Amino acid sequence: QVRLVESGGGLVQAGDSLRLSCVRSGGTFSSVAMGWFRQASGKEREFVAAIGWKGDPLYADSVKGRFTISRDNAKNTIYLQMNSLKPEDAAVYSCAARASIVVVSADREYLYWGQGTQVTVSS
Repeated sequence: QVRLVESGGGLVQAGDSLRLSCVRSGGTFSSVAMGWFRQASGKEREFVAAIGWKGDPLYADSVKGRFTISRDNAKNTIYLQMNSLKPEDAAVYSCAARASIVVVSADREYLYWGQGTQVTVSS
């Protein structure tokens, strides 16, 4: 059984940085694509970033240049380094895993989901 556990969320001021982590247990981590999604209050879930098994990244336009996704296959962990945070980045950030090596942005393509971690950005 695949389990994803996120951590690293919190309350920060605009312009600050945070690093989110997602640890996966179960399944085969190193050969599948992983992603980060976020959902702000009253809004639909949206794609943030994804990473393939070779470390190839994909980013939403809204976070390009500010967020960096990475993975450590030895630790079964992916990270999301978030810099220059804006109030509009505030949301619950969830980690997700595919059963494929292909990096995609559509949430329906991800099979496994974590519970999420709250990120709050004050102006």
